[in-house]
Order: sequence, then C-alpha cells, then structure tokens
Amino acid sequence: MSGDDPQGVDRPSSEQRASNAKGAALAREKLAQAKADAQRRGQLPRTEPRKKKGGPKRDSGDPMLFGAAIQDLLAARGWEEPVAIGGVFGRWREIVGAELGLHTRPEAFEDGEVIVSADSTAWATQVRLLAPTLVRRLNEELGDGTVTAVKVRGPNLAPPRQAGHIRVKGSRGPGDTFG
Repeated sequence: MSGDDPQGVDRPSSEQRASNAKGAALAREKLAQAKADAQRRGQLPRTEPRKKKGGPKRDSGDPMLFGAAIQDLLAARGWEEPVAIGGVFGRWREIVGAELGLHTRPEAFEDGEVIVSADSTAWATQVRLLAPTLVRRLNEELGDGTVTAVKVRGPNLAPPRQAGHIRVKGSRGPGDTFG
C-alpha cells in the first residue's frame, strides 16, 4: 500500500496533501468572499462584545441555565412569594424542629399570618407560646416582614355534626299535642 508507514500508521500521500491544501485555500477564498459580501451589505459580525444595558439581556435563542429560567418565570408571573411559602410548608419539620413538626403542620398563609394546626390542645398551647420565635424563624426563611403572626388551631377530634338522614315530610302538626 502506498502511504503506509512501517509502524502501521496511515499517512496521507503527497497527492492527498496537495488536494487538502487546495481545499483549505478554496475555503479561505470563499470565507474572504463571504466577508466582503457582508461588508457591502453592512452585516459584518461584531468585533467587540455587546454592551449590556440595565441588566442581563440575552438573545431569545441563547441557552439559559434551568434554575435561572425558572427564577425569570417566577419573577415575571409574580409567584416568588407563594413559591417561597410553599417551600417553607414543604420543609416545615426542618424549620421548626423535628418534635414540633411531628405534632403541627402549616395549613395556610393569608395576609402575613401563618395558620398552624396542632394534633392536641397541649401542642396548640406550645405553638402559641412559641409564636414570636416561629415568626422570627419564618421571616429568616422568607424575608423580613413576610410573616406577621402565627395563628393556631387546636385539634378537631370530633367530626362535624351532621343532620340525620331520616326526615318526616309534611307539617309539624299542632303545637299543643304534647301536653
């Protein structure tokens, strides 16, 4: 085989090298021609980077980190606070401690107030006593002033009373029949 090296490495023949050189020269010539055409049209590529105005801008086709894309979406929709509160509710045990988290759970967040339910009256009392500490700890997670109060609901041990299923149709009758 022509062009074989005694060590088993294929090397291009002089004919192939000449062809490669012609191809490279042709490519350089075509690139120069494309640049000249672009210059005539006024569409030369930029030589210096774009200046950022105000904040980070990106071209619509540029890739973006997933976390940054989610943050942009949350900010654009105004969902930052609800998502942060949902994160606190999801990490409730971690934030308030294992024992307190085992006996309580956050129910809602309305107008700066976190509504917490407890599984016994003793734990409800404990949460009421710890309310200022909980407000401070929750504000550390969410930002100062987000949580203003903690409201506690005790256990709801009995189901709500429902009216019976048996009904008597018709009028109630005269009022003096029981006497």
